[in-house]
Amino acid sequence: MSDAKKDIRALVFDVFGTVVDWRTSISRQVAEFGASYGVDADWNQFADDWRAGYHAGMAKVNAGEDEWKIVDQIHRERLDVLLEQYGFPEIDENELVHFNKAWHRLDGWPDSTVGLTRLKSKFVVCSLSNGNVALLTNMAKYANLPWDAVLSAELAGKYKPHPLAYQRTAELLGFQRDQVMLVAAHNSDLRGAVSAGLKAALVTRPEEFGDAKQPDLEPEPDFAYFAKDFHDLADQLGCA
Repeated sequence: MSDAKKDIRALVFDVFGTVVDWRTSISRQVAEFGASYGVDADWNQFADDWRAGYHAGMAKVNAGEDEWKIVDQIHRERLDVLLEQYGFPEIDENELVHFNKAWHRLDGWPDSTVGLTRLKSKFVVCSLSNGNVALLTNMAKYANLPWDAVLSAELAGKYKPHPLAYQRTAELLGFQRDQVMLVAAHNSDLRGAVSAGLKAALVTRPEEFGDAKQPDLEPEPDFAYFAKDFHDLADQLGCA
């Protein structure tokens, strides 16, 4: 563990679920949107349904079954389907464009801003999300996320867990792959990072999925670190 710590130069972060509470943030915004149109529904389920389209859309892109699309576009295609499914009336295009950017307006977990600031005192910290650069930049502004750089799978042209998404990030930062550690709440993402040559740290987010899905709460054996939140990780890494 001490050798691993000594070699780490950069911490790169999964964002949705790891840094920001996407489910609560989306559910709240869509509830307000629905109320403005007199629509009532299970808005947590709407958030889950919207998120499911994100994963399916990225998988099609990585498999070559669809052309490259940024996450904003994937979200919009799914949103159009869900609005009809949930019984919304016809909505003005400008309003739809704004509402689709609900994913740009997500709240950080309570420890995110201060925890990232602590980690930033010793390491380069940046995003490594499948979200597109514009989305992540707006989100950082909204949630006060102190990134040194906003990096995205968009810059690699492949979505995580494709190896190129991780490897391109290390290249852009100017570090060897084993000098970069992915911090995420999802073992599948961390497994992708390890397979691509990066180090991995699991930070648990027990409330990410509410009661809809079991989160990852135990690390795999070859993960370098395991922490309950960003403060715990900062303590383990010797950050002030």
